[in-house]
Amino acid sequence: MKASSEESQEASAAAGSWPTKRISGSGAAWKSLWVEVPDKHGLPAAWCYSDRMGYSPGETVKLYISSTVPKLDIVVKKDGFTPRTLTTWNDVSVDFQEVPAQPYMNGCGWQETITLELPQDVAAGAYIVEMRDSKQNGNQPALGHHIFFVRSNRGKTDKTVLLVASTCTWAAYNDWGGASHYIGLHKDFPDGFSPILSSQRPWARGQVWLPADAPRNVPKTRPRLPEQPYWGSKEWAFANGYARYYASAGWATYERPFVIWAEQAGYDVHVIAQEDLELNPEAIAQYSCLVFVGHCEYWSAPMRHTVEAFVERGGRVARFAGNFFWQIRLREGGSGQICYKSQARDYDPIRHENPKLMTSLWEDPMVGYPGAETFGVNGARGIYAATFGIAQRSSRGFNVFRHKHWSLDATGLGYADTFGDEASIFAYEVDGLDYTFVDGLPVPTGKDGAPAGLEIVAMNWASNSEYGLPEHSFHHERGDSEARFIASILEVTPSPTAEATEKYSRGSGMMVSFKRGIGEIFCAATCEWVRGLIEKDFYTDRITRNVLDRFVLRD
Repeated sequence: MKASSEESQEASAAAGSWPTKRISGSGAAWKSLWVEVPDKHGLPAAWCYSDRMGYSPGETVKLYISSTVPKLDIVVKKDGFTPRTLTTWNDVSVDFQEVPAQPYMNGCGWQETITLELPQDVAAGAYIVEMRDSKQNGNQPALGHHIFFVRSNRGKTDKTVLLVASTCTWAAYNDWGGASHYIGLHKDFPDGFSPILSSQRPWARGQVWLPADAPRNVPKTRPRLPEQPYWGSKEWAFANGYARYYASAGWATYERPFVIWAEQAGYDVHVIAQEDLELNPEAIAQYSCLVFVGHCEYWSAPMRHTVEAFVERGGRVARFAGNFFWQIRLREGGSGQICYKSQARDYDPIRHENPKLMTSLWEDPMVGYPGAETFGVNGARGIYAATFGIAQRSSRGFNVFRHKHWSLDATGLGYADTFGDEASIFAYEVDGLDYTFVDGLPVPTGKDGAPAGLEIVAMNWASNSEYGLPEHSFHHERGDSEARFIASILEVTPSPTAEATEKYSRGSGMMVSFKRGIGEIFCAATCEWVRGLIEKDFYTDRITRNVLDRFVLRD
């Protein structure tokens, strides 16, 4: 579905009361277009981006701000279990800065508003920029938020973990300015998605900060009767003026809850942007443990190479995240990213000269670099559980198979036990492998890149197709389109058979463990693992501690 700019502006006339125009257009109900574009005449609002995502102590952070109110109070604070204020500015004069054509691709090009000289002793971590109307004296909600990261130039403690924020996935879902890698106003691609995105624009509303009652992508309980699919986070977002994909990717939904849990549990958490794995690979050199959480879908080949080299020389990686799916390429200097996704074979300009770097599935035979070679699991072998109209009544927990594995120490779990289901940790998007059963235990076949010696500790099943009652099909988000796409890529045919489509509708999600070089990787391949930490699920908490303690305390 596409909408011209004229149609979009006309359709947005009734949406001017929100801080951002909720541009919409005609089309199927489930594909109604709704993206963020700043509105000068909407409710009071402020937007900000920085010249980079990550900085070292002593460097200068440049902030570019636009606002519908003339003066702002701006606070920069280190986020976490106990937030700490770094600096405050009051009564900062700010103009409303217009956006150029296609800001999602070209960037905003705003004038610099204010700069921050980072102290040499600044603590490593994630820093939130909070903007408020100066006239409100701090009594009203903030008008906008931004985030940047500060790398460490100091020694680590014996309980320091380095969290790599999944900023490339955040960027893919960021529709600020009119388009994301999914949907928008770019008239040249299906559903208006943009294969080229700029980092020089604000994050969509809800990606950095959310109220405590914001729903997640997966409902808390399973339906008791057959019913139409329901995606409460989108309805809540539309009703409250937040971005349509706030629950799919962002600091507020995934990384922040992990940092709060980890710091409360006694771990020292440093944070970097994912782009640093390619642009500043030396940033991870001093650490023994890298952590990934939440929705971790978009990666470049150099980022993977950095992680693999880290593990080869003795590093450990804890991945509490799901959906390792698309290859991207960073734009020059990290100014954005490129991903043609399902259109890559037809439109990616690099597809002929260097197909290995084509921005398609990692499992695409033309790319030939399955995600399992890095993290032990593949995105196309898993995908959805308990979301859209897919597996709505799945158990939402992991089934235990190798109960003697070290990650399950002190849990009391045995073969055939399930854990995490009460907190719905096995949900949204998951990764799996081609596998078989031997004497009641799942074993990887090795056909899709699984490393030798990999153990499947626990698993559950997922799907790529929506089923249910025929009268509910109008409400489907996916149907079997994704299964057909995966089948077309992996079976190397533009028209997969019904049997092939059904085959790739069947997936799995896995908790795996394996060694590489003198290092080690543990992967609990589900986006919603962090939900178990949020809801204080004993088993999720205990397993997470087992992994982190083994990885940060062992020399």
